[in-house]
Parts: sequence; structure tokens; C-alpha cells
Amino acid sequence: MAPHLARPSFIPAGLPPPRRSPCARARSRPHSISLSADARSPSFRRPYTSVLVVPTGVGAAVGGFAGDALPVARALAAVADCVISHPNVLNAAMLYWPMSNTLYVEGYALDRFAEGAWALQPVHQNKVRLVLDAGIEDELRLRHLQVADAARASLGLPVVEYTVTDAPLEIKTWFDPKCGKSTGSVGNSDSLLRAVDALVKHSGVNAVAVVCRFPDDDPDDSDCYREGKGVDLLAGVEAIISHLIVKEFKIPAAHAPAVLPPPLSPSLSPRSAAEEIGYTFLPCVLAGLSSAPQYVTRRHGTLDNGCIVASDIDSVIIPKDACGGDGTLAFAHTARKNKPLIITVQENETVLDDTPDKFSIEALNVQNYWEAIGVIAAHKAGINPNALRRHGIEHLKSHQRMYSGRSSGSRPYSASPIQDKVYVHQLA
Repeated sequence: MAPHLARPSFIPAGLPPPRRSPCARARSRPHSISLSADARSPSFRRPYTSVLVVPTGVGAAVGGFAGDALPVARALAAVADCVISHPNVLNAAMLYWPMSNTLYVEGYALDRFAEGAWALQPVHQNKVRLVLDAGIEDELRLRHLQVADAARASLGLPVVEYTVTDAPLEIKTWFDPKCGKSTGSVGNSDSLLRAVDALVKHSGVNAVAVVCRFPDDDPDDSDCYREGKGVDLLAGVEAIISHLIVKEFKIPAAHAPAVLPPPLSPSLSPRSAAEEIGYTFLPCVLAGLSSAPQYVTRRHGTLDNGCIVASDIDSVIIPKDACGGDGTLAFAHTARKNKPLIITVQENETVLDDTPDKFSIEALNVQNYWEAIGVIAAHKAGINPNALRRHGIEHLKSHQRMYSGRSSGSRPYSASPIQDKVYVHQLA
């Protein structure tokens, strides 16, 4: 395995630091993601790790519907040694795709990971508990329990028990009038937290799947989304639900909405079709949580547990107009010398207007995910991606000229006609 420098250790939240002998020497272990290098020859590079982010509830052209960014994740996983992404990318309602080198990380946890406050500890298996909203009708509840049983019997997933909240959660959804993204509220969030707390204290839970009864969509809103043209009205409050749990308990969590099946539509978009083939959106959530990494918090002076930390990240892929999230800003403005390469995708438009220049982010802009993955392949190989373009490499400049040019700010790069106002990251 590739040499790996020691780094600060992390231990699961709420647990005391492990005892160790005063004579024990600090050891470091690379994270347990298999390398793609040829097994017949030794490799002296650490695993290449990429983060794929598509914010939820913002109408992303790719990833704003029913798992339509999953093909991007699959392609990226074939190039990078390790991919870290979140449920909005990896969930596809009744569909899912297992990838052994891809980590399923909830959005709030991904932000804390990017900030360096949390680390990710890969696991072989989590015991998943299911929390059902008391507001779900009996028949719809039974459908979800049958799906959980099917996942246990047909996929062997470790879903061990369920509980029902002590009061209906009273979910409400709406669009933010300022920018058009979806959001909402949980009327009885205390009931949700009590249900999870009981599982944590009495059942040793280490991952939670939540199913809340959502209000039936307005036909105009749902028809637009189903035709692949609108913003997912449910997505914003889904993120709020999982954030509540992860922030409080620091364990993997994800949400699947309980809704009545919509009427059959001949104008259904392929991008939304994954939500039309069953009674629930639960299967992908159970599959993701069953092997999601555990979230651990920093404790200085202890041994390395083989966790993945923010300094392991080599690249981050994000829609060009969605760069204002906590995680993206943390990756982009990290104080470490070798910052990750930030790749922004022009084609993946959202309702936001958070472009890199507004946050002083050095980013390499590409037109689409084809190009993004090509950049990742070059970056992983230690090749300047600009060397793959016809006029990508300019004459070498003197130190004095480069210094004077940089003193006035980031230099726009215009060698490529498809890259508009790109701030070139220093590749290494």
C-alpha cells in the first residue's frame, strides 16, 4: 500500500479516547479503499479521492430529479480511487447502484468533514434502524415495512428494527421566494428526535432511515417536476430532516418521503421515472446507509484509526452556480498547502447564482461532466489538464512576471474557447 503521512486521529463521538501504552508509537494507516493501480507493480501514490456535490432542492439540471446524477457518480468511481458523495446524488428511489469505492455521506456531515471538524471511518456494515412518522396512514406504513422486509430478505441488508414517532411530524413544504429553491419545516421535530434518541440509547443504533408523511403535491408543481423541468418540492425539507438527526446524534441518516402514488403520466421524464416504479423511495436509502461511513470527531494526540480526513481530498466537483455551500467554501479556502482542485460544471445549472468569483474561489470551469471526469483522470495521473488542449500551454514565464501578475488577483484563463472566466488552480 502507498506510503501515508500521519495525521490527527479521530474517535467516534461520545466515546472516551482508547487506552494505549506510553511506549506505543503513532502509526498511520491509509483509508481502506482499494486502489485501481495494477496489482503486478508497486504503487507509491496515495489513493486519489474526489468529492461530488450536487446540492438538493435547487433544480439542478443534472442531479435535481430522481437519481439522475448517479451515472456521473458511477463514471467518476471508475476513475477515482475513492468517491465521496451524498444522498441527493446516490439515491434513486427504488433504484440504487452499489459501488465499493464510494462513500455515502449525509450533507451536514459532508460540510463538517470539509471543515476538518469530522472525519469519515469506512465500515463493513451498519445496523440500520427505521423511524416512521406517526402521520403515515396504515396502508402506506405497511408498504414501507414490506419494502424494508424485502431489503432484508432479498438483499441481506442489516435493517434490524423500526419505531413510530409519538406524534405526527407535520411536514410542510414550499419554495423560497428569494431564489426558488425548495425548503420547508418539521412541525414536531422534537418527536422525531425523541424517536431517534430512544433507538440510540436502547438499541445501539449506528444508522437511521427516516420516512415522513409529506403533503400531497400541488398538481402544477408535481407535473412540472415529473416532466423534468422544475424544482423538487420535497428535497429541501428532506435535507432539513436528515440534518436534524446528524447534527444531534452524529450518525449516518437519510430520509425517504411517504407520498401517495401519482396518477400515470405519458409525459413523464426519464430523469424522474425512478420515483414512479414502486410505492416507496426507501430501497436506495437502506442500501446507502447499510455501508455508510461513520462520522467521528477530532481528538488530538491519539492514534490514527484509518479515517479519511479533509486533507485527503484531491478534487471537488460542483455545479458552477452552486458554490456557496459550507462544504465547498471550506474545501476552497482551506489553509493547507495542497488545496483540492475545484471543478465547476457549467452545464449543470441550478436556481442559485453562487458562482466562484463571488466567493474568491479558484476553480477550473468545464462545460459538462464528460470534461470534468477527463480533468480528474489527468489530475490523478499528475498531468496538467490544460496540456490536453490544443492551445492549453503558454510560454513559461519568469518568476518576476508571474509574481507581478498574481499580485493583482487571480488571472483569467482564456486559452480554451469552452472555458469562460476560469481561474486556473495550481496543479501539482
